[in-house]
Amino acid sequence: MDVIRTKFAARAAVAADAAARPRSVTILGSTGSVGRNTVDLIGRNRQAFVVEALTANRNVALLAEQARHLKPRMAVVADAREYKALQEALAGTDIAVAAGAQAVIDAATRPADWVMAAIVGAAGLQPTLSAVRRGATVGLANKECLVSAGDVFVKEVKAHGATLLPVDSEHSAIFQVFDFENADRVHRIILTASGGPFREFTRQQMKTVTPEQAVAHPNWNMGAKISVDSATMMNKGLELIEAYHLFPVPEARIEILVHPQSVVHSLVDYVDGSMLAQLGTPDMRTPIAYALAWPKRMPAPAPRLALDEIGALTFEAPDTERFPALRVARAALQKGGAAPTVLNAANEVAVRHFLERRIGFLDIARIVEETLDAAVCGRLANLDDVADADKEARQIAEALVTKQKN
Repeated sequence: MDVIRTKFAARAAVAADAAARPRSVTILGSTGSVGRNTVDLIGRNRQAFVVEALTANRNVALLAEQARHLKPRMAVVADAREYKALQEALAGTDIAVAAGAQAVIDAATRPADWVMAAIVGAAGLQPTLSAVRRGATVGLANKECLVSAGDVFVKEVKAHGATLLPVDSEHSAIFQVFDFENADRVHRIILTASGGPFREFTRQQMKTVTPEQAVAHPNWNMGAKISVDSATMMNKGLELIEAYHLFPVPEARIEILVHPQSVVHSLVDYVDGSMLAQLGTPDMRTPIAYALAWPKRMPAPAPRLALDEIGALTFEAPDTERFPALRVARAALQKGGAAPTVLNAANEVAVRHFLERRIGFLDIARIVEETLDAAVCGRLANLDDVADADKEARQIAEALVTKQKN
């Protein structure tokens, strides 16, 4: 835990000094939801940023459009088959072009002051680690780095003097109100959850949920995978594990509270009874802007919060019977070792099959739990152990999906 605290004050001073010049930025995953919002913010504040590199998975058209707009030194597409298309799309510019998984990793090693880690899923681990290993300031939107690699990832951050700035709205909220100098005075932290689109559904109603329903989040505009995770509430389970590694608070004192309005993004409860919260409209540009400009703040176009119009803020305890993913995720964190790695890998497999209509909505959490029961969740000593656990979990989850289909 306490990975953010590493050399915190010194890093803030260095970042403040650097604020006088344009900050160089690399965006890993620029065509995803977080990446697009980051591009939007930089485009509105061009004088404050110089873009070193942009990477995307396979969306060449959008990547090329972003590159022509922000003029990075390099643009990279992870799908090697799209190299020629990207090359043609950026013909006549001075932007270097590359393709393939290794090229994405190489982009993260380029000398940017600040790196947005926004590649969704376990695929973001190696590129993010490349940025960490050169001591960069990393805006962490890829929660799987901490969920899958856990202590191994934290060890790398500390060894290389990197700085992690959480970009998830919940962890950004905690970061903004957490007293790192007096962490022993924190009683608990509370992650808020919207409850997703099926907060009031019965288990029977959830049996017939379609991918289209699951990706239609009531408050946030997110990608398909993250939206499904929100619908199952697995997203909050993953955030629980992430919070455990980011903040010096034991697992038993990290709680989850359902807050349908998505106005209070998370809270820190102190020993004297004070509870501090960060509030805002549900717009990812707010936490992204906070991380981009840290330790200062920058303007963001998110709608202003009007509490008089909202009128009431409500909270309720999560129902782990209807949303077992929360229980499964906490159990994985308590088990430790490779269990969170297995949890994340199995969930990625199950969500993909749900989106492809091969399994039902309720099958997602079941497949994850059965994969955890079947996998060997040993200790993680290094990244090879992480890769091995991830591979085993995916094989088990795929077999469970095949068995169900048959």
